[in-house]
Amino acid sequence: PADGYIFDLEDAVAPEAKDDARALVVSAAQSGSYGRREIVIRTNGLDTDWANADIDAAITARPHAILVPKIDTADMVRALNKRFDDAGAPADLQIWAMMETPLAMLNAASIAAVAADEGSRFSCFVMGTNDLAKETGAAMTADRLPMLSWLSTCVAAARAYGLTILDGVYNNFRDLDGFANECAHGRSLGMDGKTLIHPSQIEPCNNHFAPGEDEVDFARKIIAAFKLPENQAKGAITLEGRMVERLHAEIARRTVVIADAIEAMAGDKTE
Repeated sequence: PADGYIFDLEDAVAPEAKDDARALVVSAAQSGSYGRREIVIRTNGLDTDWANADIDAAITARPHAILVPKIDTADMVRALNKRFDDAGAPADLQIWAMMETPLAMLNAASIAAVAADEGSRFSCFVMGTNDLAKETGAAMTADRLPMLSWLSTCVAAARAYGLTILDGVYNNFRDLDGFANECAHGRSLGMDGKTLIHPSQIEPCNNHFAPGEDEVDFARKIIAAFKLPENQAKGAITLEGRMVERLHAEIARRTVVIADAIEAMAGDKTE
């Protein structure tokens, strides 16, 4: 019951296996075997010998998105957008960016701002915490304090320009308590979800990032309350003893959209 699958051509594939992996990924993405789940293809980095073939093949595979590693600047995203357009990619094919370098952290706001360009396909940040630790020398601690400022900066940039942002992977897939703690931390920072490396991580991730029944129920009540004729012009109302502002109605609508998507996908089976 994952929301999407990322088929990886980068770190998960040895150099001598890149061509075979590319063909297998295209076949899998085109198979139609994954129900409502988002299908994303992660290419090799733009400075590698495999990037051009990866991007061309990924466009033909028609996934929901193509995830590109080591995005450092806004110009890299704009160049990708033009390349997709020139290749005749479907209008709904999205660009996702791995945020995993020191330069990306310094440029997070300008990279995110590409989402506001006319015709932009850019829709998601994916935090590459392993590479970020490697390139900065920051420690991978349980509290993630060495990375806190970078994570928060990327969340703020994503929110400023309407991007989705996914937290990085947790390497020790046998440590479910540690993983659950990191999910809770990511959600508290404002992350929309988390990238996973093992099936055992799916259920605890869903438990932390999916809205609970009480949260969804109250969200529906907020939406309904602001639709009442006497409340339509109000900026704030009282609901069940709480002050609720119109901004909470916007949050509530997003909560309901997520809950409805989860319910719609619940019956899907993968082959």
